[in-house]
Amino acid sequence: MMWNWLVSSLAVGATIVLYDGSPFHPNQNAMWQMAQDLGITVFGTGAKFIDSCRVAGLTPGKDFDLSPLRAILSTGSPLVEENFDYVYKDIKKDVLLASISGGTDIVSCFALGNPAQPVYRGELQCRGLGMDVHSYDDSGERVIGEQGELVCTSPFPSMPIYFWNDPHGEKYRNAYFSVSPGVWTHGDYITVNDHGGMKIFGRSDATLNPGGVRIGTAEIYRVVEAMPEVADSLVVGQKWEDDERVILFVKLNEGSKLTKEFIERIRKSIRSECSPRHVPSVVLPTKDVPYTINGKKVEIAVKKIIRGNEVLNRDALANPESLDLYRHLPELEKKNES
Repeated sequence: MMWNWLVSSLAVGATIVLYDGSPFHPNQNAMWQMAQDLGITVFGTGAKFIDSCRVAGLTPGKDFDLSPLRAILSTGSPLVEENFDYVYKDIKKDVLLASISGGTDIVSCFALGNPAQPVYRGELQCRGLGMDVHSYDDSGERVIGEQGELVCTSPFPSMPIYFWNDPHGEKYRNAYFSVSPGVWTHGDYITVNDHGGMKIFGRSDATLNPGGVRIGTAEIYRVVEAMPEVADSLVVGQKWEDDERVILFVKLNEGSKLTKEFIERIRKSIRSECSPRHVPSVVLPTKDVPYTINGKKVEIAVKKIIRGNEVLNRDALANPESLDLYRHLPELEKKNES
């Protein structure tokens, strides 16, 4: 999708830049050096890149001339509050930071940035043009200020109208309209607030459900990945004794250890900054976290692995070998009823 967006900029006479490869090669400041050298005005990147810059302690605003830069667009995963702070403190104060979200299938955004509106910490600013987006609760009612399913209740200009090799439209309807007939259900878990901004908490099919209470995974990531010992993390739900429990995997930075004391500190932080429902029942170390080729964490595949199921679309992963790290973990197999 982002390739389509980038190329379409040529239609308005813009000069476009595409970087292919590791954004940290040959050094951690490679992208910011490029932004300075080419006078980039709109810098599109992923939330993970911004977070990695923050964790590495980079100060692009101090080390480079970013005066032409007018907007930073972030996508791929939710941009947490701390990274909004980082951008405005260490990259540029007078820049439009736009966290955006949509999908390859719609070649568009359901929620995105707007230079005419204020930026709120941790929020996507507004709905996209032509997007009748709302949050639905479990009963299919619109809610404001509460977490629910991202839905689009009217047709929109870039909406796909059929799938190839689906002559009767069954796959198409099952993909988008099986939850609420006639209403596009995109599969994200969101909150729409009273001024039209949105927060995204992760994929709704990866939503945790301990004690029957739905929880977005992004809330836990925000707390855990702010800890200096943690390089990355992954959280999934596991069926356990007629309920679901929260399992947290943490990839540690070099020199850090997952001691009992550190696990307790993780749990206390999650309890304090989220809620008791968010606290993981099990915290385990991992050497790697699986990602898709376009940089999204793969909770559902890991959930299948710990259930003992196979993952068929491994080719969609950037590091498919990482899935093997989650097989046959004894801590998750005792009494496992799934």
